[in-house]
Amino acid sequence: MGFWQEAFKAVKENDPAARYNFEILLTSPGLKALAAHKVSHFLWRHHFKLLGRMHSQFWRFLTQIEIHPGAVIENGVFIDHGSGLVIGETAIVETGAKLYHGVTLGGTGKDTGKRHPSVRRGALISAHAQLLGPIEIGENARVGASAVVTKDVPTAVTVVGVPAKIVRVHGPATPERDRAKLERERHVSFYDHMGGI
Repeated sequence: MGFWQEAFKAVKENDPAARYNFEILLTSPGLKALAAHKVSHFLWRHHFKLLGRMHSQFWRFLTQIEIHPGAVIENGVFIDHGSGLVIGETAIVETGAKLYHGVTLGGTGKDTGKRHPSVRRGALISAHAQLLGPIEIGENARVGASAVVTKDVPTAVTVVGVPAKIVRVHGPATPERDRAKLERERHVSFYDHMGGI
């Protein structure tokens, strides 16, 4: 499927208020931002970086969603509401990911090269969650509202809080997927990660 078919399908599957394609096209800021990003990203990849940035800033003004033209976003991503959402330059967002308003896929200011999160297939990032640094959010993971995530999140778990902690493991429990064990493996305090501030 192409971008538009996957985009309409994602909106209809995730937004109970969505009724038909023309209405979605006219009223969904997430869909408009993702479509505009395709153009910005094309310009960025073809070395028209200033034009790509200008184009992305124009659509930021219209949709209140800021997506850096360097970010890699696959088809089939769903952005609901979207106001205040920010996606950084080196972020990766895979098919089936769901992002809500106020989400930040940002950097810490300490990393070079890959500086922003990777959100894998089917992950759900709730409103106002802050994902900082070159971390990975595993497939089908869920990040709770207003969580601050500075460490990788394993596949198929829910994390909440500041700093984010694993509170639920989805699917069958196994010794490898025990919640306490997973949390010990990824444990680092927000303050340790930020250099002890």
